[in-house]
Amino acid sequence: MKTRSEAREAIIKILYKIAILNDAKVEDEIDNVIQEVCPISNDFVTNTVHEIVNNKDALDQLANNYMIDWEIKRLNKVDQAIFRLGIYELVYTDTPSVVAINEAIELSKKYSDTAITKMLNGVLDQIYHNEDISHE
Repeated sequence: MKTRSEAREAIIKILYKIAILNDAKVEDEIDNVIQEVCPISNDFVTNTVHEIVNNKDALDQLANNYMIDWEIKRLNKVDQAIFRLGIYELVYTDTPSVVAINEAIELSKKYSDTAITKMLNGVLDQIYHNEDISHE
């Protein structure tokens, strides 16, 4: 994994796998799932996955606050992972907002459809303009 973009792609794959395991009521350590998807240790991936899992409810609530007649739980698991990663990077990290938004949009273009990508762009834009993002 050479770039942060590749790391972000690994993160959504890990979050997807964790969601599938949780739905199947299969207990697996998060670090085991990270190791399966990303065999070479990467602190950015590990820390981000743990933080997203630990803050899932807050991230989902923030997404739901800006979705119109929709909720994050109605999205498929890949889209949920992309939304959570985008919101997490935008709100909780020092990643420049434009980078956090663009990276999430690029992942959505690759793994989702146009309607979801537009929704994601709208949600992230609203969060950017309406939430206190302290690292700006």
